[in-house]
Amino acid sequence: MFGAPDDDARLDKVVPMTLFGDGAGAIIVGADPTSRPMAMEIERPIFHMVSASQTTLPGTDEAVVLSLRENGLVDGRLSAEVPRLVGGSLEQCLAGSLAPLGLVNESDGGGRWNGFFWAVHPGGRAILDSYEATLGLQPGKLAASRHVLSEYGNMMGSTIIFVLDEIRHRRRREEDTKEKDCQFGVMSGVGPGLTVETIVLHAATGSQDQDEN
Repeated sequence: MFGAPDDDARLDKVVPMTLFGDGAGAIIVGADPTSRPMAMEIERPIFHMVSASQTTLPGTDEAVVLSLRENGLVDGRLSAEVPRLVGGSLEQCLAGSLAPLGLVNESDGGGRWNGFFWAVHPGGRAILDSYEATLGLQPGKLAASRHVLSEYGNMMGSTIIFVLDEIRHRRRREEDTKEKDCQFGVMSGVGPGLTVETIVLHAATGSQDQDEN
């Protein structure tokens, strides 16, 4: 997908090539199997998607640029300002997604984001650091994202699937019951635009996925 940089490549074009890796993932999306008894024998939900939203940050259209070249390879540019830009708007974006569901409010104070499990697209270590610092997340909240980044790099769209799978395994073997008790989660990522994508998740009840590897 990516090729060697051009001879005149700028630093903002070289950096993405050090971050990206190769990977593929797939997710099966079902539709309320609880209302169809026969479907319960086939579908084994792990997470329920509660809501989805997207926010475009004004004036950031050149911060992350991906374009398809004639040879089929992707040409990318990544501004060093991305973590700062994300950090400046992140909490507002997330609150706009979760507040209508009654999951967060101002009275919760600085620790309100630690009541969720987190599946953050690991665009880079600085992005994860920005999430952690801006939201005041406890150590370990982004462990799945950091593990995937360390093992595989940023695989673009498929990366979040790796993160969800890592969370699935961690929740099954998690010794810290506080983390396992988090029933609601936030799946979030940053992409060209800049856009902040947010999907609110709810962990499926029961043990339907416990026999899966």
